[in-house]
Amino acid sequence: MSTLGQRIARKREQAGLNQSELARRLSVSPQAVQKWESGASVPRGKRLDDIAAALSTSVAYLVTGELLARSDRAESNATLLGPIDVWDDDTPLDDDEVYVPFLKEVELSAGSGRTVVEQSHKQKLRFGKLTLRKQGVQPDHAVCVTVSGNSMEPVLPDKSTVGVDQGSISVVDGKMYALDHDGQLRVKMLYRLPGGGIRMRSFNRDEHPDEEYTAQQMLEQNIVIKGKVFWSSVLW
Repeated sequence: MSTLGQRIARKREQAGLNQSELARRLSVSPQAVQKWESGASVPRGKRLDDIAAALSTSVAYLVTGELLARSDRAESNATLLGPIDVWDDDTPLDDDEVYVPFLKEVELSAGSGRTVVEQSHKQKLRFGKLTLRKQGVQPDHAVCVTVSGNSMEPVLPDKSTVGVDQGSISVVDGKMYALDHDGQLRVKMLYRLPGGGIRMRSFNRDEHPDEEYTAQQMLEQNIVIKGKVFWSSVLW
C-alpha cells in the first residue's frame, strides 16, 4: 500500500511538476515538499487541502489512496440525460431502488447512560440496486451509519454517513468497518492481530491513537464488527 508521501509524489508527477514548481504553488520551500514525499514530515489540515487543490485531486485520495477516490477522477464523460427529479420520504421507490435503514445508538431505560445499537425504523436512505450490486452488497445486508466526532477527519468529518455491508465482517487490513463497541457505534480502519485480535486506527491519529484489542478483550468489552464500509457521503 502506498504512503501519503508517495501519493503526493505520484500526483505531482502526473501534473508534470517538479518539487520546486509544486513548492512555488504552495508558497513553501522545495525542502518541505521533499520531506512530505519522503515521509519525514506529514502535511495536515489546511496544508493538506492546499496540496490536494494544487494537484487537482482530493484530500481523501491523498490520505487513503482509495476511499472516495472517485472524486479524484475529475475528467468525466458524464452527460445529463434529463431533468433532475426531486423526491422526499413520501415519494414511492422506483423499481431499481431500495431503502437502506440506519443503525443508531439507543439509550437504555433507567437513566444509566448506557446504549445499545439497534436498527432505526424511521431513518433510511435510498440506494440504487445497481449501486449495491456493483459493490457486491446484498440489499438486505446494507445499513447506514452516521459518523460521530472528529476521529476520522479529514476524510469523514463529524455527521458524515457511510454505507455498511453487514455481510462482510472478515477483516481486510486497512479497510474501514463499522463496529458496535459495547453500545457505541464506531467507524475505524481495522488491522488483524495475531490470535484473532484487531487494531483500530483513526485518520486523525494526533488526537486518536491506535487501539489494540485481543480476541479475549473483544469479548469482554462487547466489540462486534458490524460490517465493511462500501460507500460514504460527506457534507462540508
